[in-house]
Amino acid sequence: MLFLMLSVICSVLVSVVLKLAPRRGIDIAQAVTWNYLAASGLSLLVLQPSLQSLHSAHTPWPALLGLAVALPAIFLVLARAVREAGIVRSDVAQRLSLLISLGAAFVLFGEQANSWKLAGLALGLLAIIGVSARNGGTTSATPASWRWLLAVWAGFALIDILLKQVAAAGTPSTAALLVSFAIAFVLMLGWQLHRHLSGAAPLTARNFGYGLLLGLLNFGNILFYVRAHQALPHSPATIFAGMNIGVVCLGTLVGVLAFGERTSGWNRAGLALAVVAIGLIARGTLQ
Repeated sequence: MLFLMLSVICSVLVSVVLKLAPRRGIDIAQAVTWNYLAASGLSLLVLQPSLQSLHSAHTPWPALLGLAVALPAIFLVLARAVREAGIVRSDVAQRLSLLISLGAAFVLFGEQANSWKLAGLALGLLAIIGVSARNGGTTSATPASWRWLLAVWAGFALIDILLKQVAAAGTPSTAALLVSFAIAFVLMLGWQLHRHLSGAAPLTARNFGYGLLLGLLNFGNILFYVRAHQALPHSPATIFAGMNIGVVCLGTLVGVLAFGERTSGWNRAGLALAVVAIGLIARGTLQ
């Protein structure tokens, strides 16, 4: 379970780094760009994926290009959500994105629904409402929080759906991630060069270093999650539940204790429902 714990820690630290970035005067867009340089290089060196499969006529290039756009976009959205709504709510919204991808699995990929998964889906929807609520359960006072949390929820679900399309086409996940990271870096680099040359946001070494740290944590989350599945090949549901519940719980502790984020009774009820929902969905995958 060591790999799983390390993956959870890396995932939460990504949110911490995004939370601290504005306080350090970091340009998030630049940091996200260099993040993908680090993630691409580490994927190539550590995972050493075979790129031969990308020459196949069945390679799902639309899905891969979609990932190359969606991955940096969701990073920018997550950074804004962490700033507007905090680490606690953002991490829960990120993990409950599995509700949309689960629904897509039923509709698009022919996955069988069962009572456990449906119960988890229902509780998860209630959890989203509870976690997003503020000021005694009303959300009208913080429309920005709602918007960015829902964007995180939908964005991560879109990425999961695109990854499922890639897997269904038979493209190895490591090769798909490498090419998506590399294309994302090229696209983001083009944007940053435009911002630099126009004088809108000059490139700085500080943003470069911060981005490399973000990329190291981002890659660490992926690497340790893959290693956890390899260490426990017959327990995918355990890894799935442990990862999601671990991020929700650790993210809550870090947000409350380290950053003083406040949670209402509605929020705490939503957190509890999120943990139960993830457990039910994991239980449903065993059938």
